[in-house]
Amino acid sequence: MPRNRSPRPRQAPNSRSKSALTSQLRIIGGRWRGRKVAFAPIEGLRPTGDRLRETLFNWLQFHLPGARCLDLYAGSGALGLEALSRGAAEVDFVEMDRGAAQTLRQQLDLLQAEGARVHNCPAEVFLSQPVEPFDVIFVDPPFANDLWQSALAGLIEAGCVANNTLIYVESPRSTPINAPGDWQLEKEKQAGQVCMRLFRA
Repeated sequence: MPRNRSPRPRQAPNSRSKSALTSQLRIIGGRWRGRKVAFAPIEGLRPTGDRLRETLFNWLQFHLPGARCLDLYAGSGALGLEALSRGAAEVDFVEMDRGAAQTLRQQLDLLQAEGARVHNCPAEVFLSQPVEPFDVIFVDPPFANDLWQSALAGLIEAGCVANNTLIYVESPRSTPINAPGDWQLEKEKQAGQVCMRLFRA
């Protein structure tokens, strides 16, 4: 007579391990060149691609060593991580999604990154209190939310921008950016549906 066997519990079709709930990007330059880092694949998260990052950090190569940087809508952390890899002394990462912020902290720990701070809050909350000026600021918000103008105004009000601060703005090609009148447009490039702009305050 056959033995009674307890059926194996079936894994739910949509259940995945925590490790499967991450995506990866590659750091393309500096001391961590070639290292892959994980990020949480949250809805609307759109890490800046390799080619765009290569262009951006060619623009910034002489400004990063020892720089104090702000990655205002960090998401995957691609821009701030690349800045740290290429010699930035400090990077403040601001990310409102809890899972994305937690994953970013984990990756920074794995890289043994120094000078990095992750702020798990909306950008407007971070900018609601006075902040010391930064040398380089990355503004790459979710494209669907139309946050560029409020972000630029918030940076000035919070004191993030000083003379010669460099502000990188990534936006859809069709989106106009009205920068403050005393900012100079240093670099601009269009790649597909994306427009890259580098301003100097």
